[in-house]
Amino acid sequence: MASSPLFPDNHPSTADDDDGGRDRHPRDRSIRSYLQSLLPHSIFPIDDLHRPHPHNSKISLFILVAIILAVVIAISSIVNRFNAPYLCKKDGITLICPYVKESPSLWENPYSATTSWKPCAARREGVISDLPSENETNGYIFIHAEGGLNQQRIAICNAVAVAKIMNATLILPVLKQDQIWKDQTKFEDIFDVDHFIDYLKDDVQIVRDIPEWFTDKSELFTSIRRTVKNIPKYAPAQFYIDNVLPRVKEKKIMSLKPFVDRLGYDNVPPEINMLRCRVNYHALKFLPKIEQMADSLVSRMRNRTGGLNPFMALHLRFEKGMVGLSFCDFVGTRMEKALMALYRQKEWPRRYKDGSHLWALALQKRKEGRCPLEPGEVAVMLRAMGYPKETPIYVASGQVYGGQNRMAPLRNMFPNLVTKEELATKLELDGFRKHVTSLAALDFLVCLKSDVFVMTHGGNFAKLIIGFRRYMGHRLKSIKPDKGLMSKSLGDPYMGWATFVEDVVFTHQTRTGLPEETFPNYDIWENPLTPCMCRP
Repeated sequence: MASSPLFPDNHPSTADDDDGGRDRHPRDRSIRSYLQSLLPHSIFPIDDLHRPHPHNSKISLFILVAIILAVVIAISSIVNRFNAPYLCKKDGITLICPYVKESPSLWENPYSATTSWKPCAARREGVISDLPSENETNGYIFIHAEGGLNQQRIAICNAVAVAKIMNATLILPVLKQDQIWKDQTKFEDIFDVDHFIDYLKDDVQIVRDIPEWFTDKSELFTSIRRTVKNIPKYAPAQFYIDNVLPRVKEKKIMSLKPFVDRLGYDNVPPEINMLRCRVNYHALKFLPKIEQMADSLVSRMRNRTGGLNPFMALHLRFEKGMVGLSFCDFVGTRMEKALMALYRQKEWPRRYKDGSHLWALALQKRKEGRCPLEPGEVAVMLRAMGYPKETPIYVASGQVYGGQNRMAPLRNMFPNLVTKEELATKLELDGFRKHVTSLAALDFLVCLKSDVFVMTHGGNFAKLIIGFRRYMGHRLKSIKPDKGLMSKSLGDPYMGWATFVEDVVFTHQTRTGLPEETFPNYDIWENPLTPCMCRP
């Protein structure tokens, strides 16, 4: 008999070999039985197991080794999965996450990806304007810019565009007091009026006040005969020409109300969108005292660690009103959840109803990534991206729901975290407290000039900042978190840190303010690429 790795060749071959072999080599018999039970007969027939055959014996040994290796690998994988750290360890109110190596593009977008576009919405110098005089236009339009500072900013840009569409004279918009902001700031308390009017003098006629010949000014604020109220949201330019312009020509002065999001994006001429960008990025400048204070805050942020260092600006949307309006579920005590339920029932009774549907709604919204990120979730995400503990972070935020306890995980992981109230003295900020929008303007400018901007939820502030930074040059990094990924990862009890880091880094490579093609119904405030930027 030929030698075999499973059968030794140092014993005599006799007629009793088959019987005696069973007793003398029990290990060989156990291997045969094991292979016989595991392998299909077509691969390893039973007869072949009883007949030592050199070729088949080698195959059987190879298959056996392969099976053993597969079992070892499978067991190792299962053990590692169950022993994988759940992202970060929690020690009281402190989150402890593993170290992540800093990437070369941590503080700016790759240069090669940011050189294909340049801003081109500035006014053209030396061009003779054919703009008619104030008395030769089709009439005057007047708007109330409602909401907070950033919603007001968008309304002002739209008002200039609508005046251009109808060849009308624009009366300087009034910043209407908002029920939430409770602020009575005037246009001239925030913006440089002279620069605004002068920069747009070749595009639209703008006057500071209602003309003197119109004596009953209160009528413009209260009379329905002087108000156009049926303007749909995101109306096309043609709507104003067909429905609003005739009334402006007839009455000579008309108020447009309400005026929140009353002009579309892809249903207006390209030059009108270009004009909106000109207003937003060039004509609307904050007062010099606001600009100077913001520059001072930026300088202090860069020098916090004793040298000129990059810093991050974080727009943290986790105020009580935002948490309530989101109708999402967040970590908290039973008392906190009960109080939040009462708050939602009072503020949004139609959406709250009897509350029985809210749990399913909250789960669905979180799964879809439509819930604001909590401070602790932001901390874990930033650490996964590679930002070290020493990172200077400027926080632009209202009163965070849950106070210091809610902020503790973020502050403990990134202790070099400050607000404008901590950067500036009380005396310095007292001059801005008279107008709430002045304080919002400081946050706006510091976020605009930061090395990295991070948003945590949607809103006009975030999209205006991201759009402005894109217009200034796509090199500036503006991170828009994938909240759907965060929800999925943070909800997976077997998610290991290394896998989480890989997912976060890979997913956010394209969510940092890089050039993006526009699409139907795109938002030019967040992505001004096509209408307001040109190829070099």
